[in-house]
Amino acid sequence: MTLRPPKADGLVRSLGLTAMTANVVNCIVASGIFVLPATVAAILGPGWLIAYLICALAITLVFLSLAEAASRISETGGPYRIVQVAFGPYAGVILGAVIWFSAVASSAAVVNIFAGTLASVVPALGTTVGRIALLVATYTVLTVINIRGVRAGALVVELVTLAKILPLVALVAVGLYFLRGQHVPMLSHVTTGTVGRGSLELFFAFTGIEVALTPAGEVANPSRTMPRAVLLALAIVTALYISVHYVAQGVLGPGLATNQLSPLADTANRLFGTSGKALMLAAAALSTFAYVSGDILASPRIMFAFGQDGYLPAIMGAVHARHRTPHVAIIAYAVVACGLAIYGEFPMLAALGAVSALIIYLASCLALLVLRRRDVRTHGEPFLVPGGPVVPLLACAVVIWLLAQATRDELIAMALVIVTASVLYLVRSKRNVARRSEALE
Repeated sequence: MTLRPPKADGLVRSLGLTAMTANVVNCIVASGIFVLPATVAAILGPGWLIAYLICALAITLVFLSLAEAASRISETGGPYRIVQVAFGPYAGVILGAVIWFSAVASSAAVVNIFAGTLASVVPALGTTVGRIALLVATYTVLTVINIRGVRAGALVVELVTLAKILPLVALVAVGLYFLRGQHVPMLSHVTTGTVGRGSLELFFAFTGIEVALTPAGEVANPSRTMPRAVLLALAIVTALYISVHYVAQGVLGPGLATNQLSPLADTANRLFGTSGKALMLAAAALSTFAYVSGDILASPRIMFAFGQDGYLPAIMGAVHARHRTPHVAIIAYAVVACGLAIYGEFPMLAALGAVSALIIYLASCLALLVLRRRDVRTHGEPFLVPGGPVVPLLACAVVIWLLAQATRDELIAMALVIVTASVLYLVRSKRNVARRSEALE
């Protein structure tokens, strides 16, 4: 059935295959790749390739499912809108809270990469006091900027994307030439539990599709463009990630596992000298800073929306009188993210970001099964994943297996997010019932 015609929201469907592919690649290839090869090497050693293949398989199944879901609900909002249509407002609120937690955990993880990158240049920033001061200063500056309403233009976004991608491509090209004829260990015997944990840690580097799908309401011919864009982007990202790790492993050897601050910068140092290391450090710093800046611009809007909808105190929905930005929500979000960044380290925060992203993907894949059964479509013929329900069900199975690798503390953190969101929803529902009763009287 057709859910309803695309709403007249003023958006123009002008994004084609090239633009959407670039958008997906940009959202996925963030700053995690600058550190995660060392994290995976420390867990799996020579068996690192297994984790990449598992993550590629998992994300392929998820991407296919999300591509069909996005072609059926081709409106701005991404997974939030997909789950809301399939399961109703309560599910939408829960997923909104999980998306918010995913964003704040990811922001805290990425800003730790930023701090570690700068600490490798200025050792004083690696001390406890120096690290905390840097984190507080970073979030303070970005909060002030975003409250004042400063926005990055499209040209700036493109330049930042090139600035983080080109050094990685150069590293791979020169590294593969340097390693020609050499044997680089890629597979070894490891336990299932070790593979699972390594895959969960690495999965953080593959997340971001949920952000890339949010402008679905502006995509031309979404039933064809969306699936092609995400699959093409996945092929590019997977090839880039495996190549980057291969080069880092080949150049640094066992030293990759012990270099948790700037493994790719040290790889570039071996290949290009000090200028190469400086370039890679600059790319990592720029990529991380750009990510955190963009996140603080976008993610507080979830708290702002919850404040306006009555799920959070009304002050969260306040707008700055002069700059017309959700200043209270921005400040609150920055405080939470900064606290998480100070308390946690990158591997823990990356795992929390991965776990919350997996929950988003699980909910989206389950929603697709409902949308298929109802034959929901909002913009022409949807893209159909071959095999009926096989792909979304396999995606759910792989996602659940990855979630099973989470630690007790990580699962408790997610349970607290869901319980808190449920309480907020119930409180608001009771308030609305009371208001309706008063109005009838």
